[in-house]
Amino acid sequence: MKTALLIIDIQNDYFPGGKYPLTDPESAAKNAYMLLQCFREHGGRHIHIQHIELDPDADFFIKGDSGSDIHDSVAHFEGEPIVYKHHPNSFRETNLLELLKEWGIERVVIAGMMTHMCVDATARAAADFGFQVVVAEDACATRDLEYNGETIPSDHVHKSFLAALTAYGKVMKSGEIVAMLASEIER
Repeated sequence: MKTALLIIDIQNDYFPGGKYPLTDPESAAKNAYMLLQCFREHGGRHIHIQHIELDPDADFFIKGDSGSDIHDSVAHFEGEPIVYKHHPNSFRETNLLELLKEWGIERVVIAGMMTHMCVDATARAAADFGFQVVVAEDACATRDLEYNGETIPSDHVHKSFLAALTAYGKVMKSGEIVAMLASEIER
């Protein structure tokens, strides 16, 4: 099955010292890198997706600011496709769908940040466009959220959104995804 890896918004502002740090982004980025290397080594299609805010008053991912740069842990190499987006859904007002169709992609593997926002929006849209969806649960990160004066811990946010995404596709650990892809190559 023709599969592409989408690496969503693993950008400096989400890491310690950034303008909008998440809970343990390093661990998620390490697993996203493992997936990225798997796709690179086997000639698989992979796309870096970078959120750039057009609003100069935005809190983070400001155009031209180093916080919006792709984090070194999953560095974008020259010649690799990159999609720039301005909304949580990576398909909205971008060329992502056209790229995937051009390559004949049937399944997307999704890694990135934030689980409850851009990963969720992109996974749902991908399913709506007819792609089989696999979300790499340990290659995604989020943060605590506030609701009605209550703090919802990032772990609960992460698990709740992943649980909901099982209605749209598979949710698997990165190592399981690599093993699944390897078994398909061997056939």
